[in-house]
Amino acid sequence: MGGNGKHRWKISFHSKSSSSSSSSFVSQPPVEFLCPISGSLMFEPVIVSSGQTFEGTCVQVCRDLSFVPSLPDGTFPDFSVLIPNSALKSSILTWCKTANSPPPNPPDYLAIQSIVRSRMKHHSDSESDLLRGVGDKPRVLFSHAATEINPRVDHFYSSSSSQDSVIANVTVPATPLLPFATRPSCFSNSDDSSSEFEASVSEESQLITQLKSADVYDQEQVLISLRKKTRINEESRVSLCTPNLLIALKSSISSKYSDVQVNAAATIVNLSLHKPNKVKIVRAGIVPSLIDILKGGLPESQEHAAGALFSLSLEDDNKTAIGVLGALPPLLHALRSDSERTRNDSALALYHLSLIQTNRVKLVKLGAVSTLLTLLKRGELLGRVLLVMCNLALCAEGKSTMLDSNAVECLVQILRTELESESTRENCVAVLYSLSSGSLRFKGLAREVRAAEVLRVVEENGSERGREKAKRMLMMLRERDEEAGEEVDWEGVLEGGLSRYRVGRKVTGPNSTQF
Repeated sequence: MGGNGKHRWKISFHSKSSSSSSSSFVSQPPVEFLCPISGSLMFEPVIVSSGQTFEGTCVQVCRDLSFVPSLPDGTFPDFSVLIPNSALKSSILTWCKTANSPPPNPPDYLAIQSIVRSRMKHHSDSESDLLRGVGDKPRVLFSHAATEINPRVDHFYSSSSSQDSVIANVTVPATPLLPFATRPSCFSNSDDSSSEFEASVSEESQLITQLKSADVYDQEQVLISLRKKTRINEESRVSLCTPNLLIALKSSISSKYSDVQVNAAATIVNLSLHKPNKVKIVRAGIVPSLIDILKGGLPESQEHAAGALFSLSLEDDNKTAIGVLGALPPLLHALRSDSERTRNDSALALYHLSLIQTNRVKLVKLGAVSTLLTLLKRGELLGRVLLVMCNLALCAEGKSTMLDSNAVECLVQILRTELESESTRENCVAVLYSLSSGSLRFKGLAREVRAAEVLRVVEENGSERGREKAKRMLMMLRERDEEAGEEVDWEGVLEGGLSRYRVGRKVTGPNSTQF
């Protein structure tokens, strides 16, 4: 009190700063935010054909120097196809803001070049190994995502083929949340050699004339020829993907004759394997015809349609267009198809399409969360479904719907089971981690299903990324309510009230205000 008799208010707060309590584990960026080559926070992350994520400048330097670095697991990345990883870039920027860390700057080309040259000096592989995958015409790896997807045998699939897919153990990629295949399941390369095929103007006219022939047999024969040429000859994919020929193929895809429809759809799959063709095919108006096949075409045609949509969805410029054209509902429905290949490629198409916000919101409104959770409970397409859910959990609508649909309980139950794939368990933890971010509802739901028990198991024997995410969620679950921070009702204090507010709920009772 002062000498004038007036009371002075002394207000004290006994709560720990949430920022200080969290700084101990956010000061260092997550491992998945660091480039495997430079070791620095990525400014422009890109996904390569083999599934890993690197800094774009590092990949460019490796290409310029004809160098393919070996990864810690002994494998070599494939730099033939690059896809910007917009989701990871957004996550990095969000982390920087949360951790009060400056965002990454564009890497200096010369500095990266020095790092790569240093790695080249210590590289023990032969020169031929160093040049593997970065030649003028590198071969694209056919491996699908590490989540249960396997490479195909070297024979093109057809309903009359006796070849089965080969089961192989695929090494878990460096960034398991964003794995993808560059080729659909319905495509397999052929080792048969073929002469170089050039489509001149006259040849193109002849092909179009045959495709428009009134004789269905002529249509079938030219499509069989086109399918074979575009399957075994990369040059033919370039020369045959012309606007006029695509228009003719569009009509063939809609044919009611089975052989015409199947071979036309398969030809589109083959043409889409050449990256520049992906945008051409979409702009030619092929997607609506593929969607129609997926809705009610022949089973084998549906396999090719799903494969084509998956291949086309790899191109960033196509993602929005494919969603706008109405591919999301039939792809979602195709997850229940009797054909394994249709289910697989539909799931991967949905994964790539859901990398953009507009398609995520559309999928949530279409009831995708309920469909995906049903598949998880049945143990179907676990790896691929979890990939899609990782994307949906990034938008507010998806996160809210998943929490309302008991997704936490479903995911925890999956973690309690014996999973064959470590990447599947890691992706399951990743979905939980996305749901936990900034959500007090998650804390209550996780406690109800005793999520801490399974998270401790992951923390002890999971993968590096899984352990890190499990550790952070456990810290959040153990955090006391007093550590959440407080907000004071100043009007209530001035009026003599005794209420104060905590983050997330109102608490009444004696406060710490002293008069």
